[in-house]
Amino acid sequence: MSSWILGLTGGIGAGKSAATNYFQSLNIDIVDADIVAREVVMPGTQGLNSIVAHFGSDILSSHGTLDRAKLRSIIFDNEEHKAWLNALLHPIIREQILTQLAQAKSPYCILCAPLLFENGLERYCQKTLLIDVPIDVQIARTCNRDQVPQEQVKNIIAAQMSREDKCQKADYIVDNNRPLEDVHEELNHLHKKFLDASKVI
Repeated sequence: MSSWILGLTGGIGAGKSAATNYFQSLNIDIVDADIVAREVVMPGTQGLNSIVAHFGSDILSSHGTLDRAKLRSIIFDNEEHKAWLNALLHPIIREQILTQLAQAKSPYCILCAPLLFENGLERYCQKTLLIDVPIDVQIARTCNRDQVPQEQVKNIIAAQMSREDKCQKADYIVDNNRPLEDVHEELNHLHKKFLDASKVI
């Protein structure tokens, strides 16, 4: 088990996946909160069964999986439904994250979570790293990647903790709005620092 955990975060379109992919290439185990959030609502899970019991089977796709777009549209303007869903899923997701962190084998491991600070997950981490880009870059990258309107991306950014607050909370900040080799060089430098820190525990 890795007893030294790095919390990695960043706003939508900041490039968290590119950063975690690089750490993974250095044989560092990654626990990704987004992947966990999908796993806990797979067919047959307690999470999905509870959602179906609450919202009805219309919430399922023709393949029996959760229709995320339909669920989003139901909870988007309904605080009561949103609160119910969060109360159901957050504890399940947190438990699964902690289980996967406990199973990590690398000298240190990474908990990657877009809402690391918002959901208080930094309490499980020794240090935190923010992958940062300007907001206009976030918008351009996400629109290009997901083929969605600017307004939708702006709403997602507005719902997350502000860039300024995240910068204030993070122990390390990597500027991802520059050539990839420069970013990799800085990540490699941090990797060595995290390896050294993990040996102290």
